[in-house]
Amino acid sequence: MGEVLKAVKERRSIRSFLKKEIPDDIIKKLIEALIWAPSAGNLQARKFYFVKNKDTKGKLAQAALYQTFIADAPLVIVGCIDKNKIFPRYGQRGVQLYAIQDVATSITNAMLVAHENGLGSCWVGAFREEEVSKILALPKHLRAVVILPVGYPAYVPLAPPRVSINEAVEFVE
Repeated sequence: MGEVLKAVKERRSIRSFLKKEIPDDIIKKLIEALIWAPSAGNLQARKFYFVKNKDTKGKLAQAALYQTFIADAPLVIVGCIDKNKIFPRYGQRGVQLYAIQDVATSITNAMLVAHENGLGSCWVGAFREEEVSKILALPKHLRAVVILPVGYPAYVPLAPPRVSINEAVEFVE
């Protein structure tokens, strides 16, 4: 099995973190993973907030429907779309779909690089958007679409079941 597929299969959603800081060299790798992801028209209509401040992480956890594990992570990445970069070229479809796909691809890259470096993460999409915008003082052209707590796992769950290949894939020949 290739290294990338191995990482894809081994990665888990981590909701329990050790109280251990992430070294700067690994943070730089996470940043590279984010910015090297593909994007619609190579517009890179995305921005990422790296949150280490304890109070801010606590507020984000509350805004995320009280998912307290977010506050326990040493790093929380908030992925945002940039409407100003995508709209002129792709209109509403760009804002409502392409830019979100771009952030999703970036976050997936970051999750795999985190795993490769012994870190865990958990995709969080359940949060009150307006509250997150206020907490981070986001300008109007940015929209938060994902919160990603990152840190060293205190616990790694077993793999959840997956649907069968026949259920997930339809070949059209």
